[in-house]
Amino acid sequence: MSSTDTKAVEARCVRLNAKAENAAAVAPVVERHILTRGPNDLLIEVKAAAVNPSDVKAATGLMPYAVFPRTPGRDYAGVVIDGPAGTVGREVFGSSGDLGIRRDGSHATHLVVEADAVVEKPKTVSWEEAAGIGVPFVTAMEGFRRAGIPKPGETVLVFGVNGKVGQAAVQIATWQGARVIGVVRKAEAYEGHANAPVEVIDASASDVAERVRELTGGKGADIVFNTVGDPYFQAAHKSLALRGRQILIAAIDRIVQFNILEFYRGQHTYVGIDTLGLSSAATGAVLRELGPGFASGHLKPFPIKANAVYPLERAREAYVAVASSSRDRVILRP
Repeated sequence: MSSTDTKAVEARCVRLNAKAENAAAVAPVVERHILTRGPNDLLIEVKAAAVNPSDVKAATGLMPYAVFPRTPGRDYAGVVIDGPAGTVGREVFGSSGDLGIRRDGSHATHLVVEADAVVEKPKTVSWEEAAGIGVPFVTAMEGFRRAGIPKPGETVLVFGVNGKVGQAAVQIATWQGARVIGVVRKAEAYEGHANAPVEVIDASASDVAERVRELTGGKGADIVFNTVGDPYFQAAHKSLALRGRQILIAAIDRIVQFNILEFYRGQHTYVGIDTLGLSSAATGAVLRELGPGFASGHLKPFPIKANAVYPLERAREAYVAVASSSRDRVILRP
């Protein structure tokens, strides 16, 4: 095969042919499609692909720019089987904002992505673990990139600390030497990996803002990572230190009351993060920034439970599990 030839493969792909009324009505089918790459693309044999809440939301029409029919899936890990010189055989992983939403994604045996979209898979990380890194870690890192990477001596307050984005934020912040305080909605300990102790506030038993002030000597949090949205908006706002930054990635009710006086007198910054706006190449750049952390062991992939891994033919069960707010990282294994 010359450098200008490309390989064609018959891929088995999960397909969503029409918008579903709700998560229970999502009806994926497995179809066969011929895939070939462009001159600057990679053809990847997918070893594992994660299922994210955004995959299910897009299936039910909650994302107006989602196209039908399509193959869903934003996160993946696999082996390059065709591509530019020197790429074949590489073990890689990646993610994207447009994969599986505006174009065919990773819930398939094979995937075509841009050559600059992928990151080398660490040898110590399994296929399933690598596939599970994408969206949560990219969301957390992009939030910190936009709001300012945490520094030693700073305090990061994470609402929804036991969610996957919350855990990724804890890992990154403690890797960078910051102190982390987590918020949960009921009495429970922090469940994820961290590079330093994580103090946890039970929002059902304490006034979060008051407790944050107590723990910080009255200063407040330098960065608030609000993974929940409006239910904690006021508590997050009142927890901010002077020149504090709040990162927002989600909403239940879209409208909140906003005290402009406190906002400008506090010299606060609010940062909105939507990783669906990141291309595959932009997402790859974010993942490459995280590479040293995974290589050093400061960052660790989420544990994958055997009962949270599904074949493509059981994709509907995987989507329902995610729609039911499973706390496990749900994986498809072609």
